[in-house]
Amino acid sequence: MYYSDEIIEEVRSRNDIVDVISAYVKLQKKGSSYFGLCPFHNEKSPSFSVSRQKQMYYCFGCGAGGNVFTFLMEYENYSFVEALRYLADRAGVDLPEQEYSEAERRRADEKAVLLEIHKRAAQFYYVQLKSSQGEQAMAYLRGRQLGDDTIKAFGLGYSSKFSNTLYQFLKSKGYADDMLAKSGLITMDEKHGPHDKFWNRVMFPIMDANNRVIGFGGRVMGDAKPKYLNSPETLIFDKSRNLYGLNRARTTRKSYFLLCEGYMDVISLHQAGFTNAVASLGTALTAGHASLIKRYVQEVYLTYDSDDAGTRAALRALPILKDAGITAKIIRMEPYKDPDEFIKNLGAEAFEERIEKARNGFMFSLEILEKDYDLKSPEGKTGFLNEAARRLGRFEEEIERNNYIEAVAEKYHTGYEELRRLVGKMAVREGLAKPVQRPKTAGAKEKEDGIRKSQKILLTWLVSDERIFGQIKDYISPEDFSDGIYRKAAGLLFQQYHDGEINPARIMNYFTDEEEHREVAALFHTRIEELTSEREKEKALMETVLRIKNHSIETATRNLEPTDMAGLQRLMEAKKELQDLKKLHISIN
Repeated sequence: MYYSDEIIEEVRSRNDIVDVISAYVKLQKKGSSYFGLCPFHNEKSPSFSVSRQKQMYYCFGCGAGGNVFTFLMEYENYSFVEALRYLADRAGVDLPEQEYSEAERRRADEKAVLLEIHKRAAQFYYVQLKSSQGEQAMAYLRGRQLGDDTIKAFGLGYSSKFSNTLYQFLKSKGYADDMLAKSGLITMDEKHGPHDKFWNRVMFPIMDANNRVIGFGGRVMGDAKPKYLNSPETLIFDKSRNLYGLNRARTTRKSYFLLCEGYMDVISLHQAGFTNAVASLGTALTAGHASLIKRYVQEVYLTYDSDDAGTRAALRALPILKDAGITAKIIRMEPYKDPDEFIKNLGAEAFEERIEKARNGFMFSLEILEKDYDLKSPEGKTGFLNEAARRLGRFEEEIERNNYIEAVAEKYHTGYEELRRLVGKMAVREGLAKPVQRPKTAGAKEKEDGIRKSQKILLTWLVSDERIFGQIKDYISPEDFSDGIYRKAAGLLFQQYHDGEINPARIMNYFTDEEEHREVAALFHTRIEELTSEREKEKALMETVLRIKNHSIETATRNLEPTDMAGLQRLMEAKKELQDLKKLHISIN
């Protein structure tokens, strides 16, 4: 799908970001911006800022930020095109159909038809469940203690004992065989003809975050195999990037998700009031799942089965969640197998107590590790602590690593300093760390971080007061900014100044990745230290500009090739600009 920059900007400019976000977040005006509680993480004090001037939002707590398109993509889980269409419809802008390429139109049409087929299939299965043919399936759901409201809320249904009833129903609605085959709901067999993929099963519709049916899971009635069957992957269904129950869990706005293994676990927890439960779809947790979870919460409680398979699955999930920046805790179901059994036998109050007693993921992994060693023997305990030290060495942040060393030392009755030295030794052996003599590298990193902070401060100042451009444009250029997003964003901003209109929200249109949106938004929303007098502000601004120019010259000097005469000439000009800059007085007014 391709839309011109002009049509994208028209849609964006006709949807005031304050008006759009106000429909989702309660905002209160403070100064020139609006503030509210961030919808992307749990907080008690408002740190979510929306600027009408910049037409951007930014959370100083979690770093979420962007323009009006970004907000809808993050909040509603829309694709860019879906956000564009929604806002175009809201503002009464007609999107030109001719912007489709033939291949794009065909793909978009196919996706729309597949969504329609799945919606009709879900309705068909629900009606089947309520009919006399669905008595066995309904008895099964009643036996699992599910009420009518829960059955309706999750759209549960039944596929009959006959192998072609859904096919006949969908054909009667005019769908072609090739689209039915692409839906994954109908199997085209040359020998036996078309037949339903699901038959004689309780049906669990799988919905995306926007409540659209994209696939199904089916639980067989009887002893046939497989017990559970899921839709194959299609144009609308990627099981590694969707979670069962997310469409409902995302609206609870709780600070964590309960991550389960199966459909019934999710449904039972929701019925018991734990409406933040989700499950992966018949597959192990993936990086795609973790990335999707991170959009909504920063913390996950794993409620996997208490058997060996569930324990192994939990241990595999822990590093995946950690890599995504998600804190994980473990809830154990003993003496029951899973949340569904636990809730039915002990109730919601007991489950709430288990949540409160959830174990830290890393410490839980060590508890499982204990089973491989005899901690009562010196050899066994030494072996265990060596393996624990190896795992502790994987923590990159020193403070976090030291905190865990302290917790492990206390639990397993060993000296903190001795364990810390063992962790360092194991980390060097594993290639995870070098002997601690890195002041030079640390200093260089600190300096680089300081320069990037200065560049963000200057960009924030420039979009807040474009009069500053006129005073520095002869001395500072986009080439003085760090490579990558910083330089690209600066280049776009400087070009806007030369074209006569500063519009940071439009700059977001040039970045498509969600993480890039966050980073670019942060460039224009850096907190600037509160300075009381005009003179202090001018001094701070001058120091920021000089720091950026100095760093640019130092970088160019380091990278200059001896034979690069043109580069040498540019460097000499830059040094002259620096001397002239030092004589400059930048005025806030």
